[in-house]
Amino acid sequence: MAQTRELILDAALRVIRERGLARATTKEIAKAAGFSEAALYKHFADKSEIFLGVLQERSPGFQPLHRALGAAPGSGTVEGNLDAIATAATAFYHDNFPLFGSIFAEPAIFDIHRSRLRQLGAGPHKVNDRLAGYLRAEQELGRVRADADPVAAAGLLMGACFQHAFLSHFRGGAPDRGAVTGYSATLWAALSPSG
Repeated sequence: MAQTRELILDAALRVIRERGLARATTKEIAKAAGFSEAALYKHFADKSEIFLGVLQERSPGFQPLHRALGAAPGSGTVEGNLDAIATAATAFYHDNFPLFGSIFAEPAIFDIHRSRLRQLGAGPHKVNDRLAGYLRAEQELGRVRADADPVAAAGLLMGACFQHAFLSHFRGGAPDRGAVTGYSATLWAALSPSG
């Protein structure tokens, strides 16, 4: 049973990468996996749930980003944790631009997907929310300036990572590790209680 789910996710990733999300129908995914469409619905409620599974379980960058965002407040250094988050976020965005781009290509598909992600309590805003929560907790421990705005800081860092990943992908190269470290170091300089 679990193996069927894994095969479906593998097939979905292939179909989405080859055709884009809008053209990756459940029929095409089932065919690529070697199953009937009914088999898909035994494991996933709909196409949006399959896409979310692909992002969470097949994206090379999702698990590292998830781990980095799980840094325990008070552990390591805030600067080091921000660098790990920025590095993982940039890699995740860079690796997944083809998937992200395909969902925006069809407004009707995008509306359905967005609505379904809301129902599942998921979405791209969760990265910013988790980072802001982490910064808020560090603020309570006195490791981030008391007057800092965790929501704005999270938006600034994730925005810089997203833009850098986009431009790197556009240019056809890998993200520049030094630039990403620079983003987290600059943010830390603004957040540091001693700054």
